[in-house]
Amino acid sequence: MTKLSVNINKIATLRNARGGETPSVTEAAIKIQEFGGQGITIHPRPDERHITRKDVYDLKPLVTTEYNIEGNPHRAFIDMVLQVKPEQVTLVPDADDAITSNAGWDTKKHLDFLKEIIAEFKNAGIRTSIFLDPTPELVEYAAKTGADRIELYTEAYAKEYFANKEQAVKPYLETAIVAGDFGLGVNAGHDLSLDNLKYFADTIPNLLEVSIGHALVSEALYMGMENTVRAYLKRLAKW
Repeated sequence: MTKLSVNINKIATLRNARGGETPSVTEAAIKIQEFGGQGITIHPRPDERHITRKDVYDLKPLVTTEYNIEGNPHRAFIDMVLQVKPEQVTLVPDADDAITSNAGWDTKKHLDFLKEIIAEFKNAGIRTSIFLDPTPELVEYAAKTGADRIELYTEAYAKEYFANKEQAVKPYLETAIVAGDFGLGVNAGHDLSLDNLKYFADTIPNLLEVSIGHALVSEALYMGMENTVRAYLKRLAKW
């Protein structure tokens, strides 16, 4: 079964809009895991507009499933991840002022840069994943970096899903097949939702994990967090 890792950035955004500790990021992480979530994802940014450095450290002892930290690998980010030692780090090439992640790595162009960084994380025993557009020719270079997994950037799939889901998923299927050929695990994330997740998960081979935040937290406003997490798990079930 594909694991569900819940990105809790949006909960931190809501907290920061008012100040204080409500809603609590740490309590949310605890509850999400109690409800069946199989991982917690965060994506701290330099301006701390949602997840703060304090959150990164506070969450570490509370995540008993799998802790996934995403981010652009600046030196400060690298050092923080090496101190916290999550189960997984996902490298994302977003600009500091990006509202949200909007592109994957050009693994050919940045091969040497990524190899150096990934070696640091692997030496610390941290699994590494590279955020990647659904581009099969870049998978070979992702493998050459020494990464363990790729995370497929699924915004394009989500945008095209209702118009033509078969066509929308095709480049992701092709990329995932090549990833398997190179021994890379496959994660996915960005704009996956209750509407489009099941077809994606049923179609993509070797899909180990999905990281979902914005849609899940938004849907939880209407359905409640427990019902929403369980609904996502049901979409990922293979029976």
